[in-house]
Amino acid sequence: MARPRRIVLVRHGESTGNVDDTVYEREPDHALRLTDRGRGQAEETGERLRALFGREHVSVYISPYRRTHDTFRAFRLDPGLVRVREEPRLREQDWGNWQDRDDVRVQKANRDAYGHFFYRFAQGESGADVYDRVGAFLESLHRSFADPDHPENVLLVTHGLTMRLFCMRWFHWPVAEFESLSNPGNGEIRVLELCEDGRYRLDRPFDRWRTPEPYGVTG
Repeated sequence: MARPRRIVLVRHGESTGNVDDTVYEREPDHALRLTDRGRGQAEETGERLRALFGREHVSVYISPYRRTHDTFRAFRLDPGLVRVREEPRLREQDWGNWQDRDDVRVQKANRDAYGHFFYRFAQGESGADVYDRVGAFLESLHRSFADPDHPENVLLVTHGLTMRLFCMRWFHWPVAEFESLSNPGNGEIRVLELCEDGRYRLDRPFDRWRTPEPYGVTG
C-alpha cells in the first residue's frame, strides 16, 4: 500500500456569495464565481502549494462547484505532475435550490442554536449528511492507496464545512469537537502529514469559536 506523504485540504477562494448573500436568490450556489480578491487568494495559495509539492506527483480531487474549479486553475500546478478528478462528494453542504435570503438567515440562526452537525436545512442537508458522504469518499480514497504507484500527495479543493468534517471523520473527533471549530478562511490550507509511526498529523488546528461541551460515551 502506497499511502501519500501528505493529504492537503484547501478551501476555495472568496466567491461572490461570500460577500453578498443576495446572490443566492439569482444564481445557483454551484455556479458562483470567484471575486477578484478570491482569485488573488487562490493564486497565493498556488504559490504555497507549488513550494510544498516541488516536483512530486499529486492526486487531485475537486468539488464540482465552479468556485473550486476556478480556484484549482489559479494554482497553476504542473499538468505533468497532477491527475485531476471531479468528486461530487466533496461539494458544499446543500441548502436547497434557489435561496430566499431572509429565510436562510433565519435557518442559519436556528442552526446556530440547534447545532451545525444535526440541523438540517428545510430543503437541504444537515452536517451529518455531509459527514456521511465524506465518509463514503474516504473509503474510496483508502482503496486508491492500494495502487503501488499512488502519488506522494493528495490535494482536495473543497469547502470550509467539508474540510472540518473530513478531519472529523479522519481523526474520529466527537460531534462536540466539530461544533467548537470555525471554518478556515478562503484559500486556507490544512495538511495531514504522514509521521514515522504511520499516523497522520494535522499541521495546525482549526480556530475555535467556543470551548467544546462533550457529553455522552467516550473512550
